[in-house]
Amino acid sequence: MLPKLGASLLGAVVFATASASAQTMVQAAPPDSTATSQPVLITLDEALKRAQSSEPTFAAALADSRVAGLDRAIARAGLLPSVIYHNQYLYTQPNGFHNQAGQGAGAQPSPIFIANNAVREYASQAVVNHEIGLAQISGVRHADAAAAVAAAELEIARRGLVSTVTGLYYGVAAADEKFAIAQRAKVEADDFTKLTGQREQAREAAHADTVKALLEQQQRDRELSDAKVNAEKARLELAVLLFPDPRTSYTISVPGSPAPLAARAEVDQFAAKNNAELKSALATLKVSDADVLTARAAYLPSLGLNYTYGIDAPQFAVNGPDGVKNLGYSAMATLDIPVWDWLATQHKVKQSEIKRDAAKVALTATQRRLVAQLDEAYAEAQAARDQLASLDDSVATAAESQRLTRMRYTGGEATVLEVVDAQSAFITAENAREDGRVRYEAALAALQTLTGTM
Repeated sequence: MLPKLGASLLGAVVFATASASAQTMVQAAPPDSTATSQPVLITLDEALKRAQSSEPTFAAALADSRVAGLDRAIARAGLLPSVIYHNQYLYTQPNGFHNQAGQGAGAQPSPIFIANNAVREYASQAVVNHEIGLAQISGVRHADAAAAVAAAELEIARRGLVSTVTGLYYGVAAADEKFAIAQRAKVEADDFTKLTGQREQAREAAHADTVKALLEQQQRDRELSDAKVNAEKARLELAVLLFPDPRTSYTISVPGSPAPLAARAEVDQFAAKNNAELKSALATLKVSDADVLTARAAYLPSLGLNYTYGIDAPQFAVNGPDGVKNLGYSAMATLDIPVWDWLATQHKVKQSEIKRDAAKVALTATQRRLVAQLDEAYAEAQAARDQLASLDDSVATAAESQRLTRMRYTGGEATVLEVVDAQSAFITAENAREDGRVRYEAALAALQTLTGTM
């Protein structure tokens, strides 16, 4: 009976949770399928802002940076004295004898444990502890460097997210434009099929022209379907980063002309100042230096200070019997001098130095990689920018060629194959132009990621 009851309760909980989740999804999903819903206008800046609040890798990097900042505050707090208010009541079984009390001349029962002072002992004390040593200073340096590493890694994650969102954003623009190109090509193919049919009826063209035009029309139908699917996929990929429900309807705003490419000298200047990978490598080296200092601190003495103020007496009172004062203080200073630890400290120093050497190698490798990536990214952006004008000219030339070939076919001076080739060349040129725009924007985003200008 109990297993059946447990299974019933579990089923009810699962059903309630599933119902609540389904209700939440229904409430969160906007009525995009309705005709009254208005698409959300998303600019590139708005897309970047939304993505930063929902992308898990960036969120993890942000959390690590905040935790590292708190670690730095904790390490700095280790340089300051700590204060606690200690309260304790201790009862010890008496041994049947009496001894001289610490307050007055009276006798008191002796505790059975000789380490304890009385059968009843009350302690209420404010305790101040402070430890002074090189280890605390090196701990602060380590925390500061680790916070710098986390900040640099956060910037790397942010720039990577910017590059990803920029690529997806302009990918949506290109997919939408390719869909529009496919629609125009479909209309052109329908018109040409109609034209070949009219010319065949007028006995001005062979039936083979109509067949060829029909095949071209069918191909354009398939291309239109594929372009529609690709546009929807591109929108969903971007919407995953922007909305709670990826099916949210939205529109984007793309500038008519792409952003200009900065001069090489300016790019080099920004890359030397703002490269996040280089900052991360430098901060990692500082962490290694702090680890070496921490390991070497074990060779040096450490000083401990203690100050206690309060009562530690058989009565929980400021004054004991016969006016004896229970309230007082004690102070203690401890100096620990390391003598011998079987070379453990030496080995720890050696370990930290080995890691520091590896961090130096990583730093130099990062510097070399930055130089190479900068040259590659700038060359890619420059080539993509130079090709944009050529791609625009190709589109204009292909459009004029299609128009003239269509006119020549109407006049009986061109074949159907020439018209089909002109149409295909025009579509190819338009799609290539959109791909070239995406290539330039992606290259520009990669370059701006290296220089920290986005």
